[in-house]
Amino acid sequence: MVLGATGKTGRRVAAALGSAARPASRSSALRFDWSDPSTWAPALAGVSAVYLVPPANNLDSAEVEAFVPVAVAAGVRRIVLLSARGIDPADRREAAVRESAVDWTILRPAWFQQNFSEDFLLPMVRAGEVTLPMGAGGNPFIDARDIADVAVAALTSDAHAGRVYELSGPEAISFPDAVALVAEASGREVKAVDVPEEPFTGALVEAGFSPEYATVLTASLAAIRDGHDAHLSTGVQDALGREPRRFEDYVKATAASGVWAQV
Repeated sequence: MVLGATGKTGRRVAAALGSAARPASRSSALRFDWSDPSTWAPALAGVSAVYLVPPANNLDSAEVEAFVPVAVAAGVRRIVLLSARGIDPADRREAAVRESAVDWTILRPAWFQQNFSEDFLLPMVRAGEVTLPMGAGGNPFIDARDIADVAVAALTSDAHAGRVYELSGPEAISFPDAVALVAEASGREVKAVDVPEEPFTGALVEAGFSPEYATVLTASLAAIRDGHDAHLSTGVQDALGREPRRFEDYVKATAASGVWAQV
């Protein structure tokens, strides 16, 4: 079962698995809703492995902690959890998976390259201004396709059980440089605009993010700005035996798709 099957990594995992995948989301044929536990058991029937994408836009661990034992009781024997790089070591979502007594793999990716084309940065790119708390600090943005490739490997092989994979791209790029690459490839005038942290957090809350999630997201941007998240990780190489995809290649392919040309 692939949770978050309409999301950036989930839909790629489902596509790669083909007929072996059971896409599950609030809008899928087999409905799964984190806020409605009555949908969990029907979605899990006959499932042996789960790509577990926690609820979006909040950091509450309660749903994941409740879901994992339901999945195990339903016969699930392998769980691959999408977490995040720099996650709190005491994170209860990761702990729930580790303590589940089934084969588990945890993925901790850096910021997604696709945030510029499939997430909250896309409207900013189209509007011509990417406004974030930013600076010269770099981040090794990772392609969602690489995350999905690692997830599929972990879902379909015993070789990744008990592994925690920190996933990053091959080089650290600052947000201003990333925006400049997007502008060059797309042929659009797109500026990187540095904004203070507090009003940015408030704007996230107004956009529907929980206050806790908005605070953590802003803090992660501040960490990038201050140069604390520029280190490279080797999870893609360790899991797949190849190098991760480059940001420049993602930008060229995305520009060719026309997504940034839309208004």
